[in-house]
Amino acid sequence: MYPLIKKFLFKLDPEEAHHRTVSALKLAEKSGGNGLLRSMYQVNDESLATEVCGIRFPNTVGLAAGFDKNAEVYHGLSAMGFGFVEVGTITPLAQSGNEKPRLFRLVDDSAVINRMGFNNEGAEAVKKNLHNYEAAGVPIGVNIGKNKVTPNEEAASDYEKCLDALYPYGHYFVINVSSPNTPNLRDLQEIESLKQLISSIQKKKVELEAKGAANKPIFLKVAPDMTDEHMHDVVRAALDEGLSGIIATNTTLSREGLASKSHVEEAGGLSGLPLKDRSTVWIKEIYEEVGNQLPIIGVGGIFTGDDAYEKILSGASLIQVYTGMIYEGPGIVKSINTRLVELLKRDGFSNIGEAVGAGR
Repeated sequence: MYPLIKKFLFKLDPEEAHHRTVSALKLAEKSGGNGLLRSMYQVNDESLATEVCGIRFPNTVGLAAGFDKNAEVYHGLSAMGFGFVEVGTITPLAQSGNEKPRLFRLVDDSAVINRMGFNNEGAEAVKKNLHNYEAAGVPIGVNIGKNKVTPNEEAASDYEKCLDALYPYGHYFVINVSSPNTPNLRDLQEIESLKQLISSIQKKKVELEAKGAANKPIFLKVAPDMTDEHMHDVVRAALDEGLSGIIATNTTLSREGLASKSHVEEAGGLSGLPLKDRSTVWIKEIYEEVGNQLPIIGVGGIFTGDDAYEKILSGASLIQVYTGMIYEGPGIVKSINTRLVELLKRDGFSNIGEAVGAGR
């Protein structure tokens, strides 16, 4: 069915198509349609289940941040078979993001360029949407960032405000300093700035837990456009400062090797198939650097079960999709999970955890 729906959606402006998809998921939830979604898309196989940072994931395929920015439809996304859903990016104050148009399809490359700019309703509004996050049935991650108007020297305060508001309402949290669409945000990946930022966030985490909050893992999402040396320094800083894991990677500024003739010149981060190999290389390098000390969530260019398996063998404990779902439709989760079951069986692994890093 999706090829027919895709023809309609791809005639729409990409952001309008996204809004209509979110509206359809809201309608499905209100009308009791989540049960139908589960029957259509979920794959229940114990070999797919895994535990990362003390959290049980029913399967390893998650939805990356950026789709459910305001935590409005994570219940419906869970019903579509995702093993976890990451909402956000969320900032302390609501902001409209960058000027439109800001989302572009590169169909010939199975890719997307976006310069959304952390458009969201703000932490207090999102908190209301997350009040029943436990009922989703899968882990919910919360991706947090800073407001555009906040100078970098005050960035830590924004991340702390997000934790203050949202810490009781997610299974894990993600520090986003790697989006290319907020001016100067990636400067926070410079090592000294990053260490200070992580230290401030960790102090806030300790403070919240001292007041009775449960311990929540915090991941760092990294950009793919750093030098090898810088990436290793960033990962080492995350480890030294006590973070729980790494998400590799965010979108890229590179336009190398694209076949598309239109939209290539648009500013913003590129995601989709052209990012697949680049993100896999980083997963391998990060895994070689830290092994099992810092679990990796692999994201970038995953369209098939074989793509996902490659990242798992390279060292990813979990994987995330987003652009792949735009091109392949909601059945991508079932397709990936079905293929993963076959690949695990073929290679003699009884579960996903055994395969992590086995192909280096």
